[in-house]
Amino acid sequence: MQFQPPRPRNDDERILPLINIVFLLLIFFMLGGRFSATDPFQITPPRSVSEGPAATQDLVVQMAADGRLAVNGTLLDRSALEAQVARRLAGAEGVQVRLKADGGASALQVVAVMELLREAGVERLQLLTVGSEP
Repeated sequence: MQFQPPRPRNDDERILPLINIVFLLLIFFMLGGRFSATDPFQITPPRSVSEGPAATQDLVVQMAADGRLAVNGTLLDRSALEAQVARRLAGAEGVQVRLKADGGASALQVVAVMELLREAGVERLQLLTVGSEP
């Protein structure tokens, strides 16, 4: 009866299963992670007592504290904003318009943008806020 002498174990063979698991976890978190679009400028939303679920975003108008405006991440001036919103509302039914204004923006600026959106044809506007702690 002949026995084969045991093979010498290589250190690389013991670490291969660990490397496989790490790569599988990396792929899982890369595919399972959530990507979100970045805003063209920093916005700190105002606080709100009421909470509501965030729905799908159709048209988001962003307003910085200094009055800069953007639509879905594209910087625009007031006349271009009105034209683009009017064109988008004319092209589709049921478009939801949301205003994401900085909490540091003055109320007069926010109301002026709301009036601009009303003139562009927006009948219903949602103001996005962050829930405050009681």
